Amino acid sequence: MLLPAKAEVARQLRRYRAWERVMLAAPSDLTVRSTFEDSGYTLCVIMGKRCAREAADAAERYLRTNHVTYLQEQSERPRPAAAVRRRQPVAERRSPAGR
Repeated sequence: MLLPAKAEVARQLRRYRAWERVMLAAPSDLTVRSTFEDSGYTLCVIMGKRCAREAADAAERYLRTNHVTYLQEQSERPRPAAAVRRRQPVAERRSPAGR
């Protein structure tokens, strides 16, 4: 797994937090909201997360730890039930067209 440079993660996390504060101060400003959402999207892409809050949390964890510890933490996390697929028995996997 490729990991981003810590300096870039720190820079994007600072950018996200700064725009978060501005957006909370002026939530009706569409330009501010758009820039905040863009910064969240960038952080999501860098950290490989779907939600900006998850990406910010992951970035903070990543910056606190070394690469090995971060990867170990990621592999120990339980996966959502939708991501874990159960294999059906062979008899149930057959195509009904072949019967």
